[in-house]
Amino acid sequence: MSSHSGSNRYGRYAGGPDPLAPPVDLAEALDAIAEDVMSGYSPQQALREYLRRGTGKRAGLDNLAGRVQQRRRELLGRHQLDGTLNEVRKLLETAVLEERKQLARDVAMDDTDRAFREMELANLPQSTAAAVNELANYDWQSSSAREAYEQIKDLLGRELLDQRFAGMKEALESATAEDRAEVNHMLADLNELLGKHGRGEDTDADFQEFMDRHGQFFPENPQSVEELIDALAQRAAAAQRLMQSMSAEQREELMRLSAQAFGSPELMGQLEQLDANLQALRPGEDWSGSERFKGQEGLGLGDGTGVIQDLAELDQLAEQLAQNHNGAGLDDLDLDALARQLGEKAAISARRLAEIERALHDGGYLRRGGDGELRLSPSALRRLGKSLLQDAARQISGRQGSRDTRSAGMAGEQTGASREWQFGDAEPWDVTTTMVNAIQRTIAAGGDPRHGLRLAVGDIEVKETEARTQAAVVLLVDVSFSMAAEGRWVPMKRTALALHQLVTTRFRGDRLQLITFGRFAQSMDIGELTALPSLRDQGTNLHHGLLLANRFFRQYPTMAHILLVVTDGEPTARLAADGEALFDWPPEPETIRVTVAELDRLGRAGTQATFFRLGDDPELERFLQRVSRRIGGRVVSPDTGDLGGAVVGEYLRAHFHRYEGDDAGWAP
Repeated sequence: MSSHSGSNRYGRYAGGPDPLAPPVDLAEALDAIAEDVMSGYSPQQALREYLRRGTGKRAGLDNLAGRVQQRRRELLGRHQLDGTLNEVRKLLETAVLEERKQLARDVAMDDTDRAFREMELANLPQSTAAAVNELANYDWQSSSAREAYEQIKDLLGRELLDQRFAGMKEALESATAEDRAEVNHMLADLNELLGKHGRGEDTDADFQEFMDRHGQFFPENPQSVEELIDALAQRAAAAQRLMQSMSAEQREELMRLSAQAFGSPELMGQLEQLDANLQALRPGEDWSGSERFKGQEGLGLGDGTGVIQDLAELDQLAEQLAQNHNGAGLDDLDLDALARQLGEKAAISARRLAEIERALHDGGYLRRGGDGELRLSPSALRRLGKSLLQDAARQISGRQGSRDTRSAGMAGEQTGASREWQFGDAEPWDVTTTMVNAIQRTIAAGGDPRHGLRLAVGDIEVKETEARTQAAVVLLVDVSFSMAAEGRWVPMKRTALALHQLVTTRFRGDRLQLITFGRFAQSMDIGELTALPSLRDQGTNLHHGLLLANRFFRQYPTMAHILLVVTDGEPTARLAADGEALFDWPPEPETIRVTVAELDRLGRAGTQATFFRLGDDPELERFLQRVSRRIGGRVVSPDTGDLGGAVVGEYLRAHFHRYEGDDAGWAP
């Protein structure tokens, strides 16, 4: 559409993603992917599952793939391939009927001539093609009969051309002899160009000259001879598959009829040469496939070829939506084809999914490791941890009423003094002192702060606060098979992420160690724990986990020690001196003894221990109550859904020793 000012022109933006489109909201995608990762999927599998499922507002790949298959079934179930033969048969019946009427009313005709003509019409072959060919030289007495017969030849010509050049049937309706001659001229020039290209003798000028002469026959507007060949070969291969999809009788009838196309055998010769050229230039196209049509709606040759092309396009879309090959991505999706086959809304859904996939990669939320596998990046884990910490905050607030929770994680009361910022400080900036430092440094360096001021790390000062005890924190989480089997696997990981977020953002002076214990115990970072698949090994080796916790605490002798243990079963395994895990059920007394001994060692060191009992195992309840009294610890029995709030709350309680009823709050 032209504007009203000068030569400016406006149209649909075609330069890639719409720069004015709203930004992609990744929160829902990240939450869903992270949930699957924590359930045991790899990030690659989790991303694929999210894209397959889609959302309540947006169709996923599985939905689109299902609609592609439904569309394919509809096309095959609606149509059959006798449309052209039926049209020819009807025109032939019209021609014969009109001729018989004329013979009956022409009183001036010689009786012998009339009898001969009536006999000739009565003895026409049952085959439509044979009858049409036998009447090729018949001297029609009825003008309307002659017109109907000429329509057969015109129809066959237009259908055969429509098979190779979409839209030709309509374009050549009521065509003149000059129009048909122009088509023949185009076909001759096209075959000459393709022949030269096959021999490597053509030039860009040859292609341009051809398009200047015959460009009106190619609405696709190819920009090179290769694009021209691609478009023609796809259509011609579809035409071949259409013929293969017919019955042998239908194919034979059409082949015999083709000689009458436009009343010119030369046309069929040119088309056969065109097919041979294209098959030689594009042998990779499907020239021999077929489809099974089961419907009632007849298709002509041109329309049938178009449906065959639609079926091929649907097959390509199904393959693209399956995303099964290595390196597959939604950028591979042909959105224009999706819009043609399923409508614009389907293309919009697919485009949005592709944008989400691209944003997850470009935004750094998914990264490939050294092994080539996708992983949740630290930024994705921080984003997820922030959300989970907010959930934990709501759980705590729900238990404690509406107490203000904004100041947690900060150090003690401000003293009025300031000091230079150090890495890990969570205290508020002293903005005035910081700006004065920056101005003085700029002037000392010969600069003029009025012309711009840049802060350096050394300029920053924070407000001094009363000292707060730093803590070494161990979160020991049970990863035995029962945790996954009883639906506690994901809540355990969500809890670890929430605690990790709190410690690393609001209590950065603390040191956090995550330790898993199943048949063996292992220290992990948050990314490893988040991606940990569920384990089927038997054994709850709390003994090994406590050994690792003790080793970690010894690295920080001046800090307060906080131990948080999440488990759903009593100890059933211990670590032997040779490093092997010894498992027994029921637990051996020796397993209980060495586990308690490690807890005693932690108790003597002043460790504040809290045990989170999941499930209703009475043996576990007795064990935890006994050891907690022994070392002065606590036992909490939260619902699985409240585990995050319970662990975070106990961490804060142990940290401040005044969690209940104090004025210090916290918030993510």
